[in-house]
Amino acid sequence: MAYKPIGDYGVIGDLHTVALVGKDGSIDWCCFPHFDSPSMFGALLDDQRGGWFRIAPLDAGKRQQLYLPETNVLLTRFLHHDGVAELTDFMPIECDDPGICPKRHQIVRMLSVVRGRIRFRLECRPAFNFGRDAHAVTLRQTGAIFRSISMTLGLVSPIPITISDGAAEVEFTLAAGQQVSFFLEYLESADAESILDAPQTAEAAFHDTIVFWRKWIGQCSYVGRWREMVHRSALTLKLLTYAPSGAIVAAPTTSLPEAIGGVRNWDYRYTWIRDAAFTLYALMRLGFSKEAGRFMQWLDARCHDLNVDGSLQVLYGIDGRRIGPEEVFLDWKGYQESTPVRIGNGAAHQRQLDMYGALMDAAYLYNKHGSPISYDMWISLSRLVTYVCDNWDQPDEGVWEVRGGARQFVYSKVMCWVALDRGIRLADKRGFPADRAKWMDMRDRIYLDVMRRGWNHELNSFVQEYGGSALDASALVFPLVFFLSPTDPRMQTTLERLRANLASDTLVFRYLPEKAAPDGLPGQEGTFTLCSFWMVEALTRAGQLEEARLLFEKMLSYANHVGLYAEELSVTGEQLGNFPQAFAHIGLISAAYNLDRALSSARTVSV
Repeated sequence: MAYKPIGDYGVIGDLHTVALVGKDGSIDWCCFPHFDSPSMFGALLDDQRGGWFRIAPLDAGKRQQLYLPETNVLLTRFLHHDGVAELTDFMPIECDDPGICPKRHQIVRMLSVVRGRIRFRLECRPAFNFGRDAHAVTLRQTGAIFRSISMTLGLVSPIPITISDGAAEVEFTLAAGQQVSFFLEYLESADAESILDAPQTAEAAFHDTIVFWRKWIGQCSYVGRWREMVHRSALTLKLLTYAPSGAIVAAPTTSLPEAIGGVRNWDYRYTWIRDAAFTLYALMRLGFSKEAGRFMQWLDARCHDLNVDGSLQVLYGIDGRRIGPEEVFLDWKGYQESTPVRIGNGAAHQRQLDMYGALMDAAYLYNKHGSPISYDMWISLSRLVTYVCDNWDQPDEGVWEVRGGARQFVYSKVMCWVALDRGIRLADKRGFPADRAKWMDMRDRIYLDVMRRGWNHELNSFVQEYGGSALDASALVFPLVFFLSPTDPRMQTTLERLRANLASDTLVFRYLPEKAAPDGLPGQEGTFTLCSFWMVEALTRAGQLEEARLLFEKMLSYANHVGLYAEELSVTGEQLGNFPQAFAHIGLISAAYNLDRALSSARTVSV
């Protein structure tokens, strides 16, 4: 089958995993039962051997897709010459208590015809463990059971199905007013047959799931401009949350390319420490204190599991486990022939000093806007501040996780300054014990070092690395973390240089590898969605509100048909990279919150 554009998918989930559902009614990506489990449907990365679960009319027609209001329940509409049909997809969920829900991991697909008479085809073709495990299929009166060495799935079908080459298939006709529902469930035991006795009707599961999502988003305190897009981003972040631990995955996919045919393909089904501050900021700004608190607990647990040298791992599994070696699947074709397909992430073992600033900023923000941190957590955090004091001047792989060797990245130094600054503020705010004199001295040394070695006098701009000439969009964060005033002349000229050299209208590249910014990888990449939202926020804080508002409105137009963003965007607007990406939606929330507040303040002043 042909690959669909990355942006042609909606996403459903149950706070343990998600599934990507195409506008053609095909589930082409799903790792069951958890985000980082092996895939059972992987056609997104190999359209022949990856596996899929498709329900659609026999003949092609126009297709539309939308989320039911204030939910993550997805509706796909088939506008067919013989009539109109609707496919409603969701994963049942009643609550987000980590000890209770969900009791069963299911995908429910409800198909109905609202006008005319349409003939459909269902094909459920799982490919277990990234297509590496063979499986057998057992037919039952009410469905089928797929058994492999690694997993057992049950498919409940109200229509008798047949088996062909390991797949369940059936063609059937529905007329206006008719509806059928299909359940696909993960079975804990290979001998379990209970899937064939559905625990509740599809309608009851649908009702409970709708109630859950609307009750959850109803807690959102944001009432400003662009509320619908902010809500969709919040719902997406919740969808990417692993309920048992509170961790949020960077994205639910692996190896979707940053350039079609390129090798910049990474596994994002894990949780990065650096995302902490941005994630907590977004959640707390929207009033989701419970989610922020659970994520903070996850971070606290990581701070008690340090490496031998006192450092943290860059990223962790959603349950807090350490990530092993990166694996390459040489026999998978990759999305549109974009290889390699990677499982695991080698960046876990890099040195990325900027993450300590993100972590300390998260702790500071949570202590200020959430709940006071504990003494034990402070002791763990102070150890990390000491690590920063001893290692801030070392080269690292930086925020962009380059694979061309460690360098002296300016952003890493700035975030080391943030780590010390927030540590000092926390100690003063709470009266915690700390070596304040040492921390303050080191903080000042870092600041002066950045101003001396991170500033390029010829370009009149901050650059990517000490002594370099390449620009880097991470400099947009400097005023966001209060390293510089947004109106500081150095920040203003840096902003001008970044807009002139890295921006394509509202789309912003992280850096340009061909412009003296080698990252150890061949080929190009798209613009980075988060950097575009950083640009909006930097302009907002600099008081350029009209420009910021126009760029933000333009960025909203690049969302896909259901309001989702991938990691990157091509200069012609196609979604690239892993999808949907949490960082992109975090950036949208932060930019919207601060721009809305600035616009409202400006209006009040003008009145």
